[in-house]
Amino acid sequence: MKNTFQANGWQLFFLVVVRVLLGWYFLYEGVIKLLNPNWTAFGFLKSSEGVLSNFFNQLADSSTALEIVNFMNVWGLIAIGLGLMTGTLGRLAAISGAILVFLYYLAHPATIEAQQLIGAGQALLVDKNLIFTVMLLVLFTIPTSYIIGFDRLIFKKKVYGR
Repeated sequence: MKNTFQANGWQLFFLVVVRVLLGWYFLYEGVIKLLNPNWTAFGFLKSSEGVLSNFFNQLADSSTALEIVNFMNVWGLIAIGLGLMTGTLGRLAAISGAILVFLYYLAHPATIEAQQLIGAGQALLVDKNLIFTVMLLVLFTIPTSYIIGFDRLIFKKKVYGR
């Protein structure tokens, strides 16, 4: 199947801006966790109320699993952020970010029960994690890093007629 999408200048500009901003967000979240010696995913996992809450609770209850989750979360956020910002392995960064953020969503879905626990002003069904997931999937399907990013140099591909 041939890809027929062709972004004009403004579309490409804003897709790259979205990619870089999401990258900055991921990088910042990872670095903040890395610099905080007391950070752990324990509380996030233990407070899970989604359909996978038993799984997330088991991860929190196992010290080995928790260490792996902490390491993968911090370094995953940093790697995803750098990949998105620089356009290096952009599709891998986008799909990895989508999976990670969707796991966050599954751990704490935007349900009526969650609204009552957290308080007013929270979204119902659609929250920032779900929006991030979809935006990252858009970036996965429209790999701007092949046009503006290091992937253009790495893969030397012509994408979308450019």
